Amino acid sequence: MRRYTLLIATLCLFDLAAKADEGMWTYDNFPSARVQSQYGVKIDQPWLDRVRTATVRLAGCTASFVSKDGLILTNHHCVEGCLAENSSKEKSFIEDGFIARDREQELKCATQIADVLVAMENVTDKIAAATRGLDDRAANDARKRTLTELETECEKSSGLKCQNVALYNGGQQFLYKYRRYTDVRLVFAPEAAIAAFGGDPDNFQYPRWCLDMGLLRAYENGKPVQIAAPLHIDFAGPKENEFVLVSGHPGSTDRLLTVAQLRYLREVELPQALLRSSELRGRYIQFAKTGPTARRIVQDPLNGLENSLKVRRKQLDALLEEALMNQKIRDESALRAQVAASPELKTIGDPWADIEKALATQRDLALEASYIEGAAGFNSRLFRFARTLVRAAAEREKPNGERLREFTDAALPRVRQTLAAPVPLYPELERLTLSFGLERMREWLGPDHPQVRALLAKDSPDSLAETLVGGTKLADPAVRLALWDGGRAAIDASTDPMIKLARETDAAARVLRKRVEDEVEAPINRAEEKIARARFKLYGTQVYPDATFTLRLNYGTVQAWKEKGVQLSPYTRLGTAFARATGQAPFRIPDSFERVKEKLDLATPVNLSTNNDIVGGNSGSALLNARGDVVGLMFDGNIHSISGAYWFDTVKNRSTAVHPAIMREALSKVYGANAILAELERR
Repeated sequence: MRRYTLLIATLCLFDLAAKADEGMWTYDNFPSARVQSQYGVKIDQPWLDRVRTATVRLAGCTASFVSKDGLILTNHHCVEGCLAENSSKEKSFIEDGFIARDREQELKCATQIADVLVAMENVTDKIAAATRGLDDRAANDARKRTLTELETECEKSSGLKCQNVALYNGGQQFLYKYRRYTDVRLVFAPEAAIAAFGGDPDNFQYPRWCLDMGLLRAYENGKPVQIAAPLHIDFAGPKENEFVLVSGHPGSTDRLLTVAQLRYLREVELPQALLRSSELRGRYIQFAKTGPTARRIVQDPLNGLENSLKVRRKQLDALLEEALMNQKIRDESALRAQVAASPELKTIGDPWADIEKALATQRDLALEASYIEGAAGFNSRLFRFARTLVRAAAEREKPNGERLREFTDAALPRVRQTLAAPVPLYPELERLTLSFGLERMREWLGPDHPQVRALLAKDSPDSLAETLVGGTKLADPAVRLALWDGGRAAIDASTDPMIKLARETDAAARVLRKRVEDEVEAPINRAEEKIARARFKLYGTQVYPDATFTLRLNYGTVQAWKEKGVQLSPYTRLGTAFARATGQAPFRIPDSFERVKEKLDLATPVNLSTNNDIVGGNSGSALLNARGDVVGLMFDGNIHSISGAYWFDTVKNRSTAVHPAIMREALSKVYGANAILAELERR
């Protein structure tokens, strides 16, 4: 029988979780004593500080400083955005790869940022004081206003990037303080054919043979950032059963959700997302088949969509497993019984019922909100630029504490950086995605919905998309910045069709957003805080919080698992990749490898498997040994790991890393990147 460990539960269940190599621990609450007792490994404060200051958060991924000159190691799929930004219809750096032979050749990644966590401040009491005695809606508004004030004051006094972090579903509130680098440049990326060998068929599978690595460099004032204590790469890699850790930024888990929230995901959110994404994937694939130019244009968004589709499909499968849901129901019932039996805790009322009531409202609002306020209907990067400009013009006129959170003073530099980035935008792809979104809006909301009627009374989705994309000038960053700098007057005077659309739809979208915030978000936030208080009373911080794309550390060992009666090896070898190759995508070894095959050591390990507890956002995280040396580069999990969004299967959940030996073999023998390799080997 498989044994599953769930996070929230009775004390018996907590005891099981404590024995598993499970948990995405914050750096201020890492279970060092437990690790010392179980593995004999000492993870002390100097170790934690050194690794924390060398761990980097990218936009959507993790990375690590691996040289004193600001060299950053991450995944190929984490630098695909930069590769796409620097590509064109004629040349794809995603397909061809990239090597900077000297510093002058390094390519600017216009939308990338690199954040390093330098301090954490607990502000739970300040938020509690600001919301005490208020009803749900007033408390929600006060919470956001107070967080904006705290972030703004923090940035003014420290010069750092300050961000609110809610842990334990609001049970704790922190300010995380980051040193931010906005000048990030591309140094190296292999061809996609070897970085993602096996493509979508192999995604979330094991064994794997992927050189999913990329190298960036952080600059400040035009010079490489100097790093006092970068991580050292141990190219020998780890041994089987060796103790290892992962330092990174897991994106999001839902292990603390109530049963009602999980049912909402299972019955509403995931099915709708899968329907939309599946059809859009089909359109992307058909578009790619129209020619090599189309294939290059759509490659990056198609890769991302296929990945998210597989994740959502397996998340739905996990929520359909009756045994797991029944266990979750028993765990929640036990917790509710403990709360009801405690004279102190029962004063919180019935927050589980409050969540169910709010979710009933969400079922009524979610579809309309996703198409009018969300990105499902206006699925266009050009429209997103337009809405950002329209809203920024309105929000920047308000006092900082009264703005939408994405337009506070603390957020504006990042917004402007995105608008100013000279990223390529392809009209044919914009027309495809926008017309698709408008079609689905008409289908799901109905042709008589006021917004649909206003948009499509005299147009089809195709003709409206053609008019909007063909007429807008927002693909030009100079135009975007002129509208940004011109403020409300420039926006009101603009005749750009995308700006006009954003102006005309903004009022209805804001109404929906406010209803969701007041009628769904506010009561759920308050209810989750009550449950969190009860959990803290019973368990304290002996359990870990859900992932929130903030820095975490987890531990485990190098090991594979048994699949359908077959014991897998924790390592794969280069020779097997060549034997598995078919010569056709996605199982084609690139020419750069084929040309030097006779020089390569085909016994070189390529990928390895561990039982570390990771999710999306951990991509690019360093796999570390007990000394804190890099012994792998996390890039994926097996198919069973996707259920880790909700619970952790100690028997089958596994994560996959690039072995450092294949990095050295490729850099030296395939790419002749000896200067890069020397920098990585230098201590």
